[in-house]
Amino acid sequence: MTRDLSPLFDPAGVVVAGASTHPGKFGFVALHNILASGYEGRVFATNLEGEPVLGVDTVASIDEIPSGAADLVFVCTPGGAVPEVLRQAAGRGIRAAFVTSAGYREAGDKGRAAEDQLVVLGEELGMVIAGPNGQGVVSTPSRLCAQIVAPYPPAGSIGVVSQSGNLVSSFLNLSRVAGVGVSRAISAGNAAMLDVSEYLSWYGDDAETSVALAYVEGMSDGRAFAERVAAVTAVKPVVLLKGGATSGGQQAAASHTGSLATDDKVFDGAMRQAGAIRAHSVDEAFEAAATMASQPLPRGPRVAVVTTAGGWGVLTADALAGTDLELIDLPDDLRASIGELVPPRWSRANPIDLAGGETRDTVPEVLSLVASHDTVDAVIFLGIGIQSNQARLLREGPFYPDHGIERIAGYHERQDQRYARAAVEVSETTRKPVLVATELAVADPANPGPATLRASGRLCYPSAQRAVTALAHAWDHTRRNGPRSERGPT
Repeated sequence: MTRDLSPLFDPAGVVVAGASTHPGKFGFVALHNILASGYEGRVFATNLEGEPVLGVDTVASIDEIPSGAADLVFVCTPGGAVPEVLRQAAGRGIRAAFVTSAGYREAGDKGRAAEDQLVVLGEELGMVIAGPNGQGVVSTPSRLCAQIVAPYPPAGSIGVVSQSGNLVSSFLNLSRVAGVGVSRAISAGNAAMLDVSEYLSWYGDDAETSVALAYVEGMSDGRAFAERVAAVTAVKPVVLLKGGATSGGQQAAASHTGSLATDDKVFDGAMRQAGAIRAHSVDEAFEAAATMASQPLPRGPRVAVVTTAGGWGVLTADALAGTDLELIDLPDDLRASIGELVPPRWSRANPIDLAGGETRDTVPEVLSLVASHDTVDAVIFLGIGIQSNQARLLREGPFYPDHGIERIAGYHERQDQRYARAAVEVSETTRKPVLVATELAVADPANPGPATLRASGRLCYPSAQRAVTALAHAWDHTRRNGPRSERGPT
């Protein structure tokens, strides 16, 4: 049975226990981030001296907070004070706690005993406890950023849970850069009461979350973990990144969160059987989750590649050959339709190389033709941003804005914006994934092509190879879990 984590993610009020006037202390930063993110519930804080912090009047004890006014206590006190803080919080009707305090299982036998006692106390009080040794909790539906570090991500539908706080930050940083948002995010810390699988189970039932993304280092009950993951993948995708895949990583995990890392081959097999997606880097994990959160899931493996220049298409074909995706032979009727729109020098094959022959309307029309064809399950589009890249050089040169340069630069930029909007509109109309890739996504993020995609809430992939990898993961999820879990972007 999954515990009710709504007091943790959607609290009506929050108490910061151990608020500080020192801007370098957790108790200051946590309160600051809650207020700065625009949290609209009631905010309380405790401070032994009763000093105001960031305009919030503090009290010396949680006992002084009105009963029923808060659901979550965010604990920034030393470990020795935590049990009493939790007792007082429970006495005021608080049902969830996030404990940042360290010195528990990761510190050895004494800390392990203290952590066990913390769990027993939480059970007695009827309180769910996240952590200890955790970074914080984010919930964009509640505009809650109760954590001791940045950032606060854009709103979206990726649910993040991690045994490492730093990895939560990594995923949230990528969310901000990519424009594909997050629904919930939490650092499980030592996961004394709530392990990663319990958060995943809650995400499985969460209407705000369409894809779950997790980083794990180890677990105490592998079978229970796999069973929970399998239940979630039946309704929505789960992407997993695992640390401790090597002996060196396992030693690091033990000192980091006190985790007992599992055998990597056993873990990999169990997660595949459970229907989860296994990623092997932070970027790969986030891009797989972002793809499935923002694109329709592919209904099959058949891919068409549309490119404005040949080399990109060749490399994409090579990348597809190393996956379970299929670079389809171009059907005769589709070849004929495209041939009516572009000069004869185009490739007349898949990849569909337009060979620089596109006119004002060609790219949107070709994308629509290709994605609408019943032999195509997904499209990868390459070459967006090239015109805007030239426009930038024109604007930076010594002849701008004369000689008609201002007019043509603006035209180039509007075309790339149009291509980006067309990719989104075609995907939404056909309910098929249309992935757009260019190195300009990282080389020049302000380029109107990638920037327009980012503003739409869709990922612009830094390379065709990374787009292929993400699409392959999406197809893998559909193939192994069936159409019952197929969901489009929310």
